[in-house]
Amino acid sequence: MALAPVTSGPSAEAAAGRSYRPALVTLAILYFMMGFITCMNDTLVPFFKDSFELTYAQSALVQFYFFLTYGVMSIPAGILVSKFGFKKGMVAGFAVASLGALLFYPASVWHEYYLFLAALFVLAIGIVLLQVAANPYITLLGPAETASSRFNLIQAVGSVGTTVAPVFGSMYILSKSDELARSSEPVRLPYLGLAALLIAIALVVSRLRLPVPAMQATEGGGKPLWGFRNLRFGIAALFCYVGAEVSIGSFLASYIVDVSSTSLNDAGTMVALYWGSMFIGRFIGAAILKTLKASSVLCAAAVAAITLIVVSVSSTGTLAVWTMIAVGLFNSIMFATIFSLSVAGLESYATRASGWLSTAIVGGSIVSFCQGWLIDHYNWQVAFMLPLACYALILFFGLNGYKTK
Repeated sequence: MALAPVTSGPSAEAAAGRSYRPALVTLAILYFMMGFITCMNDTLVPFFKDSFELTYAQSALVQFYFFLTYGVMSIPAGILVSKFGFKKGMVAGFAVASLGALLFYPASVWHEYYLFLAALFVLAIGIVLLQVAANPYITLLGPAETASSRFNLIQAVGSVGTTVAPVFGSMYILSKSDELARSSEPVRLPYLGLAALLIAIALVVSRLRLPVPAMQATEGGGKPLWGFRNLRFGIAALFCYVGAEVSIGSFLASYIVDVSSTSLNDAGTMVALYWGSMFIGRFIGAAILKTLKASSVLCAAAVAAITLIVVSVSSTGTLAVWTMIAVGLFNSIMFATIFSLSVAGLESYATRASGWLSTAIVGGSIVSFCQGWLIDHYNWQVAFMLPLACYALILFFGLNGYKTK
């Protein structure tokens, strides 16, 4: 794969002489929009299930096709970003995402589920471009030794988007699902508005002057990319993390309805607390990661997530609901920490590694679909053993898999 890799982050002395404020503000907006768009899917899953009378597995195709793009587009996106630069990659990402949002209009007019899936696929291509451009860019905007903390702070802004999205979706989509039964009209205006906003952001970012990290060509000498043990295990850990996070978020509203006396609209709003706890956790995590080893923090978070899932599926009512929601708090630091540990020591391979790590986000597609199938054929207790197993592998990564030797 012919890419122009990126050097490691600048030293503290070099960083001090540069202003990263425009870039960090841009990344904050980018992560907010990525979080908002991705978590709107948690509204679409129960909405389409009712509107099109789908099974859980069929409704999980929303996440399947959205996250499938990471599996097929991350490497091409990495090549494009490496060739044209981080800024152009971000602008292209916003533009493609706006096209996907626009395609929701004809899909809603014709009320065809598979047209929505096609629109989501296009929308997700834009998100992949944004992800592949932004992740290594964050690690390069400042001292390499504080990359995990910086990554968590930027992702905390993204968590605002993930928290707002379920509330927005409940207010403007789920609340209208009863009065417009067997209709997809409620998604029409929200996604037209989203398309307009994405186009506006693309135009603004295209006019900004963003700092360009130093680039260097490599001859392919030295250690091959796949020779890095931490990258290999990191890809598996990231696959499991995104799979667990997405599958829990996707079915949380339906789970809350089934284990408590809560309406779908109210349950959809409660999903915001799952994502909102990640917002809080990322600020806490950014502070903790300045003093404790990232691998140790990751292990503690994985153990907590496993414990909460076991308690939730072993109970009903309020306890079952709140322990599952609390998993989000411990999810908060996982993505950034796994990513940073996976690229530790890779230096000039950062862009190539980012492309492969972004490919692992396809876990959100596969794990959520498999969990939907398990719900259809078994029960919630069996189905939630799948994300539990994912957290077990993350625990292994924090204990041993992150080591370079």
